[in-house]
Amino acid sequence: MAAIINRLLDLAIQIQQVPSPTFHEGQRAEFVRGLFIKENLQDVSMDALNNVFARLPGKREGLPLIVSAHMDTVFPENTGLHVTREESRIYGPGIGDNSLGVAALFGLLWNLRARRIELPFDIWFAASACEEGLGDLRGIKAVVERFGADVKAYLVLEGMALGHVYHRAIGVRRYRVTVRTAGGHSWSDYGQPSAVHEAARLVTHITSLALPAHPRTTLNVGLIKGGTGVNVLAADAAFDLDMRSESTDELNMLIGQVEKIIRSANGRYVKIEMEVIGSRPAGEIAAHHPLVQLAQECLGEQGLNATLTSGSTDANIPLSRGYPALVLGITTGGSAHTVHEYIDVEPVGRGMECLTEFVVKISDQNGAGGK
Repeated sequence: MAAIINRLLDLAIQIQQVPSPTFHEGQRAEFVRGLFIKENLQDVSMDALNNVFARLPGKREGLPLIVSAHMDTVFPENTGLHVTREESRIYGPGIGDNSLGVAALFGLLWNLRARRIELPFDIWFAASACEEGLGDLRGIKAVVERFGADVKAYLVLEGMALGHVYHRAIGVRRYRVTVRTAGGHSWSDYGQPSAVHEAARLVTHITSLALPAHPRTTLNVGLIKGGTGVNVLAADAAFDLDMRSESTDELNMLIGQVEKIIRSANGRYVKIEMEVIGSRPAGEIAAHHPLVQLAQECLGEQGLNATLTSGSTDANIPLSRGYPALVLGITTGGSAHTVHEYIDVEPVGRGMECLTEFVVKISDQNGAGGK
């Protein structure tokens, strides 16, 4: 097992070293495709979105299991991908989210082969694209379109989620709000509307909305831009707004409040547009579902207390369509989405053991598959 873990960590670093910004996963996808071929997996292919597929044949006695991990990162292509490897931690942008998750596809394969386990069902490995940011889960949408309901389950791997079982998908709606005015000179046209000022007022108004703690509901303005100079009344400004909730009804209520604020701010000299730039549907399987109970059991066998939780992941798509799905992690870590991101080395063995046992034991979960 130790040899496999060392091999897994080496592979995670190799994957991390290949840039893979959302919408530009091609280089990493080709790398993963080559690895699938070297492993002599069947039906290796890559689609137009850069999703990469491969099949590990089983005895064909049941529906296939889909095991996926997203390849894209939040980091621009010119980000330095330096890795620092210590005894207890490995540091590097994207090492945990989600280079380790992608490497775990191969770690699972190696574990099964080392134990000479032939599963009753096929496993389809899917290295998916467009999970992060404005990728809007395009990759996993294509994966789910391909396999549909005729699966045992969709198992999504995240590098730094060990101990958490994501069985609920939170709803997400993202807008780009654009403000336009005539613009002008900051002195001679003072008093005329500035798109930057109007956008700032909107952000202040929107972020002042009261949000419920239960069901948890959030909003965030993650990007704002506009203007051409310090002495110019801006003619254009825009900001990107992210809204999330564990409740579809609560999310729709928040969306309605924001749209009302936007409508009321429109006027003769100020024009405001809202464009949907992302929509992630909500969904869930119950805490007593056999998949969730199996995940808790496998984590418990590794001395880990399972935390049942919700999130915005690739699992949103199958869960929103009523298909059995959940997310499992490989290790712990921190500083995700920053250049200081790191993973903890010691828990990786337990994470891979949990993953392998989950896949082996899922064949006994007769009610796991289907819509």
